[in-house]
Amino acid sequence: MNQALSVSTLNNQIKSLLETTFVGVYVQGEISNLTYHSSGHIYFSIKDENSTISCVMFRGNAQYLKFRLEVGMKIIISGSITAYIPRGNYQLMCTKIDPDGQGSLALAFEQLKEKLQKEGLFDINIKKTLPKYPKRVVMVTSSTGAAIEDMKKVAQNRWPLARLILIPTLVQGEGSKLNIVNSIKKADSLNCDVMIVGRGGGSIEDLWAFNEEIVARAIFEAKTPVISAVGHEVDFLISDFVADVRAATPSNAMEIALPDKNEHLIYLDNLQVELENRFKRVLFNKEQILLNYKKHFEQHSLDRKFSFIQKEIDFLKSNLISTFSQVYRQKQNELNYLKSAYESNHPDRKIVDGYVQLSKNNQIVSLDSVKINEEITLETTKLSVRCNILDIKKI
Repeated sequence: MNQALSVSTLNNQIKSLLETTFVGVYVQGEISNLTYHSSGHIYFSIKDENSTISCVMFRGNAQYLKFRLEVGMKIIISGSITAYIPRGNYQLMCTKIDPDGQGSLALAFEQLKEKLQKEGLFDINIKKTLPKYPKRVVMVTSSTGAAIEDMKKVAQNRWPLARLILIPTLVQGEGSKLNIVNSIKKADSLNCDVMIVGRGGGSIEDLWAFNEEIVARAIFEAKTPVISAVGHEVDFLISDFVADVRAATPSNAMEIALPDKNEHLIYLDNLQVELENRFKRVLFNKEQILLNYKKHFEQHSLDRKFSFIQKEIDFLKSNLISTFSQVYRQKQNELNYLKSAYESNHPDRKIVDGYVQLSKNNQIVSLDSVKINEEITLETTKLSVRCNILDIKKI
């Protein structure tokens, strides 16, 4: 009788056989039982008409996955078989996943495009308008690429009055998407009139940072109007959809951002000619009016008119003097009357005329107001007598 194996021994032998035999395999199937774990790992199964196998893609590989897995999606997996001894099961550990029949980048592009479109980030009604005469243009691009030199040249030729500000940015490779986002935020904080986010052309992999969701959202959230200018004319990226304006190239972006000085010089020349013509027409009309006035005055003697006006002036002058004299006399009489009344009723005046002045507690009073046993003072111009009221009789 053959020696019996323990369960652990058998599982270990199976694990060794599977993990050494099925290394770097490619497996095709349809996704089911999909879970995106908070740890960053992705757990799912793939199946065909007859079988199912469990799969896992750990965070280290999942972070480089360009598209999002969905239930029912057909994929091709590159990976290896791993076995779990305690339960005696095995799974496919994925190192790379590609869509079946479609490139992963193309699928990722379409997925993100659909997502952002549903959220309204492409809505044409909320796009900001570019200013007609920008004073400052900030450029988010590489400081060493051809794009920056092309944009400077266009700006100098079209509108040298504009000030250009460069935010040096890593536009491809590891860490480029975060660098682009930070540059956009910095550029937006400068309160410039226009922001150009761009770079020269390249492969889809080179340009991919501008297809990243965080870059798209940074462009959307910017308060500064943004022109997206990535790649050449045939390239169309997520940043183009979300920006306020899409330009075919960085040079084209600067052409869109700035007015053309030559066109404005022509416009000013035409405007000058138009103003001169208008001035000539106005001048001619005024000359005709003056000629008509001249004829009118020649037909009616100016001497007669001046004589009539002088008589009117003399009449008004005489009338004014007469009226003023009358008013002056009236006011003088009123003043004399008031002066006389004041002097005749002033207490000091009464004393001079032989009257006495009654006062009580240093205040002048009338005789009718005094009472028995009150002390009053009688004053003349020479004497002051203090009296006590003993009796009051009405006469």
